Amino acid sequence: MAAKKATETFSKTVIEEVHRWGCMKQTGVSLRYMMEFGSKPTDKNLLISAQFLHKELPIRIARRAIELENLPYGLSHKPAILKVKDWYLDSFRDLRAFPEIKSMKDERAFTDMIKAIKVRHNNVVPTMALGVQQLKKGMDPKIVYEDLDEIHQFLDRFYMSRIGIRMLIGQHVELHNPNPPPHCVGYIHTKMSPVEVARNASEDARSICFREYGSAPNVDIYGDPDFTFPYVPAHLHLMMFELVKNSLRAVQERFMDSDKVAPPIRIIVADGLEDVTIKVSDEGGGIPRSGLPKIFTYLYSTAKNPLDEHSDLGVADNVTMAGYGYGLPISRLYARYFGGDLQIISMEGYGTDAYLHLSRLGDSQEPLP
Repeated sequence: MAAKKATETFSKTVIEEVHRWGCMKQTGVSLRYMMEFGSKPTDKNLLISAQFLHKELPIRIARRAIELENLPYGLSHKPAILKVKDWYLDSFRDLRAFPEIKSMKDERAFTDMIKAIKVRHNNVVPTMALGVQQLKKGMDPKIVYEDLDEIHQFLDRFYMSRIGIRMLIGQHVELHNPNPPPHCVGYIHTKMSPVEVARNASEDARSICFREYGSAPNVDIYGDPDFTFPYVPAHLHLMMFELVKNSLRAVQERFMDSDKVAPPIRIIVADGLEDVTIKVSDEGGGIPRSGLPKIFTYLYSTAKNPLDEHSDLGVADNVTMAGYGYGLPISRLYARYFGGDLQIISMEGYGTDAYLHLSRLGDSQEPLP
């Protein structure tokens, strides 16, 4: 059924228009610009922001829709991928059908529409993961998955673009909040404490560890709790949660049947002139050097896939990101989105250090795949 829908419901004109818009130039925005622009959410600024998104979002969405049509190894024809393509085409059509934004009434209607678009795309990541899995099932097992470079690069571009689209929509919607929390400009917290975010993310990760194993190693955090810088707390929380969860799992599994007390995970927050760097260190036994290139690919996970068990995806985002093995590559994209990076250094037989670099300057433009 899904396969039919894509061709039948989208007229030739919509498809032609997607190709026309997909050729237009994207416009990147920096963290600093979002922060300065959003600090005064006057009607005039909200109008300018809506008009910008009215033109920018269809370009970004069209590019992804075109890429979804041309994937290697027949990935484009997998049911899950067709479903995602339908979402993108629906959203493109909604945006293009929306008339020019001239008044605050138009602006409010536009904001409601892009809010709905964001919700429509909530399950894109697990659905794409399912599509890749559908592909893997039918493939010759002799194909080495690292060789599927084209698919990795596509997914990097696709997810990076998704982060940008969701940031722009979320930022615009949040600027309408009549009572923003102190120091918040949309999604951006101008005085975010990385130590505090690390603490919250660690507690969340430990509670999942408790739920799965009945116990959890301690997490020790070193750094000045009063140090703050402007960043998006939701992004940092997602990255820290992922890194701490991986470390907890490694330590827990290594020391589960041991008489020794599981050693703590250590988090160190350092503030440099250019970067804020957060190191997450564990003694979970490390990763063999041959396995290191695989940890940032989308086709590799040490945990079992939660999608196998409930493929209908009616379930909202599943809490355990462990499973479809997307946690690390997606965390690295979040870091890179605002000019940072994520590196993993491993000592096999001892443990792993993850270095999360966040740019303090906020000047770098969004990467625009």
